[in-house]
Amino acid sequence: MASWVGMRATATPSQVDAVARAIRSTPIIDHHAHPLLKPEALSKHPLLSITTEANGDAIHSATTSLPHLRAVRQLASALSCGFTWESVVAAIEEKRLSCPEDWTAECLSGIETILIDDGLDSQDDANPYAWHDDYTRSRCKRIVRIEKVAADLIHRIGKARQGADFTIEVLDEAWEEFKRDFKTVMLTALDDPDVVGFKSVICYRTGLDIVSADGFAGLSEGSEVFQNIIKTYESSGFERVQAKGLNDWLVHYTAQLIRDNPTGQKKPIQFHTGLGDNDLTLLKSSPSHLQDFIRTYETVPIVLLHAGYPFTREIGYLASVYGNVYADIGEVFPCVSQDGQERILREILELCPWSKILWSTDGHWFPETYLLALKQMREVFETVLCDYVRKGHMGWRAAIDLVRDVLFRNANKLYHLEVEFSELEEEMGLAPGVYLSDAEILRAFLKTQPAPDFVRICWNDFTATQRMRMIPFRKLTTLLNEGKSTDIGITKAVFGLLQNDSLLPGVYPTGEYRLHPDFSSLKKGPVEGHISMNGEFREQSGARVPFCPRSTLQRAVDFGAENGLSFLIGFEIEFVLIERVESNKPGTTTRYSTLTTDGHAWSVSRYFADPKISALLRDMVSALEDTGIYAEQVHAESAPGQFELVLPPYPPVEAVDTLLHARDVMSALATAAGFRLTLHPKPFAHATGTASHMHLSITSPNANGDKPEVYQPFYAGVLKHLRAVLAFTYANPASYERMSDGTWSGGRWVTWGTQNREAALRKIEGSHWELKCLDGLANPYLAVAAVLFAGVNGFADREAFNWDDCEIDPAKLTENDRKELGVTQMLPGSVEEGLAALKEDEELVELMGPELVERYVALKEFELNFLGEMGDEERRQWLMERY
Repeated sequence: MASWVGMRATATPSQVDAVARAIRSTPIIDHHAHPLLKPEALSKHPLLSITTEANGDAIHSATTSLPHLRAVRQLASALSCGFTWESVVAAIEEKRLSCPEDWTAECLSGIETILIDDGLDSQDDANPYAWHDDYTRSRCKRIVRIEKVAADLIHRIGKARQGADFTIEVLDEAWEEFKRDFKTVMLTALDDPDVVGFKSVICYRTGLDIVSADGFAGLSEGSEVFQNIIKTYESSGFERVQAKGLNDWLVHYTAQLIRDNPTGQKKPIQFHTGLGDNDLTLLKSSPSHLQDFIRTYETVPIVLLHAGYPFTREIGYLASVYGNVYADIGEVFPCVSQDGQERILREILELCPWSKILWSTDGHWFPETYLLALKQMREVFETVLCDYVRKGHMGWRAAIDLVRDVLFRNANKLYHLEVEFSELEEEMGLAPGVYLSDAEILRAFLKTQPAPDFVRICWNDFTATQRMRMIPFRKLTTLLNEGKSTDIGITKAVFGLLQNDSLLPGVYPTGEYRLHPDFSSLKKGPVEGHISMNGEFREQSGARVPFCPRSTLQRAVDFGAENGLSFLIGFEIEFVLIERVESNKPGTTTRYSTLTTDGHAWSVSRYFADPKISALLRDMVSALEDTGIYAEQVHAESAPGQFELVLPPYPPVEAVDTLLHARDVMSALATAAGFRLTLHPKPFAHATGTASHMHLSITSPNANGDKPEVYQPFYAGVLKHLRAVLAFTYANPASYERMSDGTWSGGRWVTWGTQNREAALRKIEGSHWELKCLDGLANPYLAVAAVLFAGVNGFADREAFNWDDCEIDPAKLTENDRKELGVTQMLPGSVEEGLAALKEDEELVELMGPELVERYVALKEFELNFLGEMGDEERRQWLMERY
């Protein structure tokens, strides 16, 4: 019995996806970063600094930190190199030599503009801020570092007075010159449209415990410190301002100039807070020390940088209670571990309005710092914000607003940039209209066809039984119009059922999942008056259900994306048309028989002369086109009444959704025409078997999937785990009736071969390979997930490709020939062997999920016992009724 959620709406998968896509497509105003090094200066600075503030001997310990290990994985994926620091360094060196501009552009991809603090030490080693314009969509701007301006003036004034008699008059004159010139530089910067703000590193110099305005003795304290610097300039080797009286004076005076600026435009002051290298005093780096300063200059915008880490909650509090304070969450990407970054984002959002939060890379010296910051931010934002949306802590539209504000709009407004917001959909290959609500998606879908009578929400269970709940269209539209959830309550026993609804011992019809319809998967059909979409199972909290096959495939896709891989998958639908028969023989169970044949064979044309068959195949192609599925080929296969329809390639989840819907459409048409369509792998012992071959290509733009160094370790991973993968791809005793040598079915050996249809994996071209050992009795979500998990894990581990190209039927090789080719294992010969291989494969179990594997194995063993009680003919007929 269906049950519905009340007035409080829970986010659907498509709404959560909209949030994730906003995170990936929103352009970024990087409001605090530093310039990249000139090529000749790259060797002067350690690459290890990309994930740590350590220097000197301490920097070498960074290789044993979580941020470093994560950066290695991510850089290795982006560079298509080995997953070691040495391999990453070598690959970066190659990029610097062969294509530095392209690599820099890739690292900075998605950044609208950068606000650059160009006051770092070793300034001559860095490119000017305007140089970076070539890598951003809008011109870069400048942040003026206060202490750098002061140091430059002191150098000029001190050098001019070397050897002077430092009388009181000379020192007073020097101080007045300094004040006058400092004011001139600051006022010029306030009027300069290329300067959008100021930066203070007083945190490094003397700490954030700035003397309050009331306690600050006019200008005298700054004067005394300055004069002492000038007197000792020649002997002391002055480098930078690090005397408290003068440092405090500099930030007070800058704030006064901003406050009193006659133009009224208030350019912000950025303050370094929290973590930094070891020349700061950590206790004085807490932003809480700035409270008096913030109150004194309440009209001056103040930005607290770097999440204040480890004083994160302090900047969240200050930004929430003072109108002129803003919280930055940069630098912690990538200098803090993933768990730490997620905690930091959650801590900021505990109290701080997102209209007061900004994001930056704090990128510096190396383009890789930008790449890591961008990639890690998107991962963490997606984890945290999508979790909030699923749990109902915030609406999906609010989450999208948060993303756009934090990444773009807040900085655009605060720094008066006036940059037009334009999403990166086209640049990043994202389809337009991504932020449509479920109701909007449905309305757009119905513009091309009349309203249906019923809406199906479908899922495929562990026995590969296609199941659904059907909702009257009127009821669905009422729920959407009233803002209520369209989730359906489904018993938790759903993943403990056999085809006849027998319940796995130990599983009970208690508790309830939520079946979330994915409106983006809407399709017309499979019969007149119906439309269909696929659902994913969620807990009441919105969390993923570990048993859900569709969610498992999405996890596998995400695992690929984490390693820089994306995929296209296309299926071949092999099917047999059979006839229902009425047997007069007592005791017989025969209900189906082969079609009367007339020389039926592979790819022959004569069978299409049968008007009934020809019309049915034509109608199948036409009906699929009407749903937006465009078949690429249709032809006869070898067995009587056996045909194949080839589907186009899609991303993995969409490919499986399409496969299941196409099967439903084709089966409905066959039934209407008086036939039965079966996917039984071996419906008739004397005839060729029936499969559901899968074609897979690696399409990653950044990894260049057709390079052997990408696809070989991927397919090595598939071959390494293929015996265990078979538990999902050959999931029924009937599957093993089809498995044999010399029948173009992929054979019985763990191997591959170029255009070899007797190999389990057939290489077609580049990364385009075909998996032969898959049939229509497998749950395709689980089957594809197992293949992707195995392959991506192989790619991530740089699995050695220890199999040579098998050019002939491996069954015809001598034992010695097989050893030379690396053909040393046979595929399991039964469901029992396949399940045993799965349980022994700890890596694949961990990737698929131990809970899922445990339940899947238990149900399959229960199914084996049930099917084993039938005779061969009874079991064959029983399966043909259902598949």
